[in-house]
Amino acid sequence: MTCRTSGGVLVLLIAAALPLRAADNPYAIKTVDAEPPKEVQEPIRKLLAGKAVQVSNAKGDLLFELWFRKELPAKATEAQLKNGLTYREIPESTVVGAVHVATPITDYRKQTIAPGAYTLRLGFQPVTGDHMGTAAYLEFFLLSPAADDKKPDTMEAKALHELSGKTTSGHPGVFLLFPGKDAGAEPKLVDKGEGHWVLMFKQPVAAGETKGTMPVGLTLFGASPVAQ
Repeated sequence: MTCRTSGGVLVLLIAAALPLRAADNPYAIKTVDAEPPKEVQEPIRKLLAGKAVQVSNAKGDLLFELWFRKELPAKATEAQLKNGLTYREIPESTVVGAVHVATPITDYRKQTIAPGAYTLRLGFQPVTGDHMGTAAYLEFFLLSPAADDKKPDTMEAKALHELSGKTTSGHPGVFLLFPGKDAGAEPKLVDKGEGHWVLMFKQPVAAGETKGTMPVGLTLFGASPVAQ
């Protein structure tokens, strides 16, 4: 018996067998040895690892670079560390990293973030009526101008919001956090749908003398469904 395959079907079969083209992913990341920006104040700089995640567009243009803490302090039991930490085991306003923005980008509220250096601190969205339906999750990394963030101590939520508000026109600059369950040994960029591209990585943490890791899902691209 002769088996015939039309040209169109053959093309589809070949295409299905090929890996996704680079063009199907509009962004690229790589981890490099690099010191944090000089604008980051020394008390915060010394907490950061000497590696950066560089994020570029499909043309290879650098968009921004991210540094994360060598180790995050957690308020957790040994059992929690073993079973898996959530963002809520990290005190609100904790310094989590820094970012250098090479070209204007937008945050989760579609606010423009100008080129420059910023610190990243953990923030929790207030549970109020005006925030209902703005995000699928309530945890964020907040950006603040590095020159204005003098020391790594935690602070009141209101003070953090005011500091981060200097990044934009008054509202904090925010990157949404997804659950980091897809995080692996190396940072990777994951398409979560609806324009959300999320950096998945494992962050070292310490609860007293006990060490562990926390999976992180940091939204680098994508916006709130109600953002203007």
